[in-house]
Amino acid sequence: MTVAKSIALFVLAALTEIGGAWLIWQGWREHRGLWWIAGGILALGAYGFVATFQPDPNFGRILAAYGGIFVAGSLAWGVLLDGFRPDRYDVGGAVVCLAGVAIIMYVPRG
Repeated sequence: MTVAKSIALFVLAALTEIGGAWLIWQGWREHRGLWWIAGGILALGAYGFVATFQPDPNFGRILAAYGGIFVAGSLAWGVLLDGFRPDRYDVGGAVVCLAGVAIIMYVPRG
């Protein structure tokens, strides 16, 4: 249950951080307006709280592992919302990052 909760929190963190950055991008670069930017700022603020719910008490470990989730999640976001098509190097890099997440967070420690 703890691993499942941790993964769910990482997914939520990715949605809030990547989503927030995307909303700001849309508001500024795509000229969609200040409401998009405001929504992005709120989402990024929510992201700041999500990591505090992780079961592991080590801030550095949580943020280091989340970096791998961010990489893979950003590529997935681009595919789903922006029509981005990753090449094999993008996919391979994301796989390496997710392997790093698994090692950092879920390998049993003695």
